[in-house]
Parts: sequence; C-alpha cells; structure tokens
Amino acid sequence: MSFENLLPRPPDPMLGLIQQVASDPREGKIDLGVGVYQDAEGRTPVFDSVQQAEATLCRTQSTKAYLGAGGDAGYVERLGAEALGGGHGLGGLQTIGGTGALRLAGELLARGLPDRRIWIGQPTWSNHEPLLRAAGLRIAHRDLTDPSRGTLRHEALLDALREAPAGDAFLVQAVGHNPTGIDPDPALWEAFADVAVARRLVPLVDLAYQGLGAGWREDAAPIAPLLERVPQLLIAYSCDKNFGLYRERVGALFYRGANAEETAGLRDHLLAIARVSYSMPSDHGAAVVRTILGDPRLRSGWLAELTAARDRVARIRTTLARRGRIGGVDFAALGAGRGLFAQLPLSAAAIQRLQAQHAVYLAPSGRMNLAGLNDRNLERFLAALDAVQRRSAA
Repeated sequence: MSFENLLPRPPDPMLGLIQQVASDPREGKIDLGVGVYQDAEGRTPVFDSVQQAEATLCRTQSTKAYLGAGGDAGYVERLGAEALGGGHGLGGLQTIGGTGALRLAGELLARGLPDRRIWIGQPTWSNHEPLLRAAGLRIAHRDLTDPSRGTLRHEALLDALREAPAGDAFLVQAVGHNPTGIDPDPALWEAFADVAVARRLVPLVDLAYQGLGAGWREDAAPIAPLLERVPQLLIAYSCDKNFGLYRERVGALFYRGANAEETAGLRDHLLAIARVSYSMPSDHGAAVVRTILGDPRLRSGWLAELTAARDRVARIRTTLARRGRIGGVDFAALGAGRGLFAQLPLSAAAIQRLQAQHAVYLAPSGRMNLAGLNDRNLERFLAALDAVQRRSAA
C-alpha cells in the first residue's frame, strides 16, 4: 500500500474552527467555539499559582530523567486525594490529558471483552465516539435531547442500560456537560449506580471540568454513589481546564477492579497500552499540579483563581438567562445549566451566517463557550444572533 491510496479525510470541525478564528483579520471577532476559559479581557491566562509553581520547579528540580509509563506517582496520589477524596480502592496513572485517559480506558475495555459496547448519550463531546471507536469499542447511543424543553432526558440512557448485557460500559460526564451544560441530578447518579451494579456494567466517568461547575468539592460529590457501590469503574480526569494547563496536556486515569488483585492486573494492562502508545507522559504539567496541591499557600491561591473563573462564567450564564428569548433561542434555560457550555438550537446556515457576516464563531453543533463573552462583546453577540434569526424567519 502506498500513500497515494490513502483517501482524503474530512477536517476535524473543532481544529478547523481554531484555524478559522486565527486567520480571521476582522477586529472584534467573538470566539465562542473552542472550549477554553477566557477572562473578562478575552485572554486565556496562565494562573498566578501555576507561574509560582513553575518558578519553584525551576529552582528545585534536579533531573529530567524518565518517569516511566505511569508518569508522576506523586501527582496521581495527590490528585486522587484532592479530587476524589482518596481511598475507594482506586489505582491511577498519569495520562496525556483527559483525552489520553479516555483512550487508555477505551483500549482497556476493548481488551477485557471482545465486541464490548459502550453506551453514550447524545449529544456529547464531538470526540467521544471517534476516540472510543478507534480504541476498539462498539458504540451504542441514545438520544437524550428533549426538543420541546431544550433539556436532556438522562432516563433515556438508563432505559437502555437496564437492558444492556453484563460487561457493557457506559460513558457519563460528571460536571459541565459538553456541549449542553445540563448535568445529571443526584437521583440519576443513584440510578446509574443501581443499574451498574444490577447489570454488572462498567461506568466510564469523564471528569474534565471539576471546579468550574458548582465548586471544587461539589463537582466531585455526584459520582459518590459510583465510587461507593460499583465494583468496576474508570474515571478519566483532566487538569487542563481547572489549572489552565491546556497545552501541557495533564490528565489521569483512575481505575478499580472487582478486588485488589484485579485492580493490580488492570494497572499492568494500562502500563502496557501506554508503553506502545506514547511510552510515557511528559512531566512538566503534572509536576506543576503536584507542587500546587502540595503547598497550602499555592493551593489556596489556585482555589481562589478557580473560584473567580467559575463565578465569571456563572455571571455570564445568569445574564443571558435573564434576557429570555431572542428569536428561536430561549436563554432562560441556561439558568439550569453549569460550566462553560450551552448548546443553541441554530441551523448550520445560521451558524455560518454568524461567522461570515458578524465574525461570531460557534461550534458546528451550536455549542457555545460562555467564557468567550464579556462586557465588551455581549450586546454585539446578541444583536448578531437576533439579526441572523430575523433573516432566517424572513
């Protein structure tokens, strides 16, 4: 086979969007597409706590020797204790971002049971299905959208899981649902745990936005029923968002088998998968997180910065919710959501007109990153949205 036989691939929609925004020469463009936090000035800042931790590492780090396929064990231990409360019989290893954790989890699931399915509620993050399919899993999904109310019906996923064969897995986002911002309520988390135990299913929890929803501790609380009652589970964790370490790609995969022996066996398989995939993760970002979490002063400063980011996004969400309806978009529903994202019911043509005529960029699905709005561009965004919808209705 030669390279000439490789057919062109369609461009990744989100990566393409990044390039489009970067190449747009218009002043005042509004980037609501890519899911990174932006401050009131439209910047994605480096946290002050991160800069201080990096300065500490520059002074004290004595080697750049390899850490191995499992990465920084101190980082994994501290992160597990801080983020999940420690204990629970969990093992863990460092990964290349939350995406790397999902990929390792997918390959582990595929190894454990041939033709295993993973159930995914739709809509979901655009890379979930391609990533897990590439890992060797079969995808089964249920539409969770309630078009009449603009909300999610997580019960639809539960109904499917109640009929799923033993060994199937299911994906659930812990907080700040991407793309809708609507999370399962406590009763649904209890139900997820019940069905996982009864049907012997394996939950894969995507925990990518802890601290950007309701609070640092609050955002981990919903998964407690899974941690307390489900024998086998996987948690893909990202520090990219809550530490602002996007380009450092800092993640972890926490895992648990039915007993200590099985948990140890899972680690052996995960290390083997990591070794042939990327050999070992890079050190710097994990060392930064470990340094922050291990220093009371830095940890306190980081939590204050995280709280300020969360509060700013919450204010934008509340401001939009108070505006009510603009054309076919009912912003009142945003008041029930949390985190960076909301999904607008816009046609592909309307999204293209927002981009071409008003330099307003949303994801092709209509997902918007609320952090891209601020006091300078909010009214302009709403005016552009109104103009585009009026034209669509004409």
